Amino acid sequence: MISDPNSERRSERARRAILDAAFDLVNRKGFAKLTIEAIAAQAGVGKPTIYRWWRSKGAVVLEAMREELGDDFRFPDTGDIAADLATQITAVSQRLVTGRISEAYKGVMGEAQNDPELMKAFRETILEPSIAECRARLESAVAAGQLRSDVPTDVMVDLFYAPIHYRHFLGFGEDAVRRSAELVQDVLLGLRPRPEAE
Repeated sequence: MISDPNSERRSERARRAILDAAFDLVNRKGFAKLTIEAIAAQAGVGKPTIYRWWRSKGAVVLEAMREELGDDFRFPDTGDIAADLATQITAVSQRLVTGRISEAYKGVMGEAQNDPELMKAFRETILEPSIAECRARLESAVAAGQLRSDVPTDVMVDLFYAPIHYRHFLGFGEDAVRRSAELVQDVLLGLRPRPEAE
């Protein structure tokens, strides 16, 4: 076989093989049983190649998960904040519970509890971009008079999304998916503008 003289192309092929292997293995075997050795073997690379780019299996899985997600969590804006929240929260719940990232997400979050660097990377690459989009959508709903202006949008984000993660990590994720639209309506009861006192 003729070797590829382009080192950048070789590196990208190796990187892609590693991420694909990590994602496949975490879904088939679970995060706890995943090892760097197994990733290297399936990707057809040596362990040093993996450690040259990532410091741990959690870091590899995090990058694989981020690439799998892409722009899937983009926030819709139809002008109806209730409909947009229901659409978004249902989609997030489904991806976390039954989607291809479910095992990876739980594994990385668990590992990150004892790995501050991994937690920082998780927040910066997965959580914060999604939170920023949600906050921007909520701010536009506040400006349109659909939501109260006296509740910080960061608090609103927590009210909508904390129950999803709570149920997911306690093993009640399927209930969170079923109740997504109902959850939105329940939270909105407290976030709709209050009628002015006569």
